[in-house]
Amino acid sequence: MTSVIPGDGIWLLAAAAPREASAVLDAFGLGSEAPALWATLRVHDRFELIRTGVGKSNAAGAVARAIDPARHAGVLSVGIAGVLPGADHGLLDAVCGSRSVFSDEGVGTPGGFIHCAEMGFAPFDNSTMGIDHDPRVVAWLGGVCDATGTIATVSWCSGEHACAAGVVSRTGATLEAMEGAAVALAAERTGVLSGELRVVSNTTGDRDAQRWDLDGSLRRLSEVLGRLRCSGV
Repeated sequence: MTSVIPGDGIWLLAAAAPREASAVLDAFGLGSEAPALWATLRVHDRFELIRTGVGKSNAAGAVARAIDPARHAGVLSVGIAGVLPGADHGLLDAVCGSRSVFSDEGVGTPGGFIHCAEMGFAPFDNSTMGIDHDPRVVAWLGGVCDATGTIATVSWCSGEHACAAGVVSRTGATLEAMEGAAVALAAERTGVLSGELRVVSNTTGDRDAQRWDLDGSLRRLSEVLGRLRCSGV
């Protein structure tokens, strides 16, 4: 694992919800009042924060508006996530996304789900629904995380077992969140690196049986990002 921050420019940290943005600020010793939606804030000589708002549209729009290839090395989608069935992650585990993938862009048919790439409308230039993050980024983030894995980006979160199983079967992911692949797509379109770092806040599947530790996951996110801040340049 390398401790070197990839690239020569600033890294944009894209956090969706106010408490996720506040966790970033805590990591950099800057208090906890989240910036306004789509507003950027310099938090370190190598990092900026943008609060995108929740979901794919917010995330892609905010990052595309803010990113400047002349000064940004890349963008990281950071926040919390739900662990999917069969994954070997526990609550509060920090996971580096080796791949970010869209889960629910496509068509539901009697024969099963058909994703956009199968219909000839792949979002990424590699003709698939996801992107493998640059090995330099995975090594950097992996150095402060507990595990690596594929992270699915969903609009419909898995509040029932069948929904969670469907995400796994379509993507092979171990976690689901709501922004990572959209952030990565905006990064690819603007020619900068991308990555995703998530802390497990909850289990997925039937809502009544889920386990949550929201407060603990946000504290862990601050801790992990603090370690990322201290990684060498």
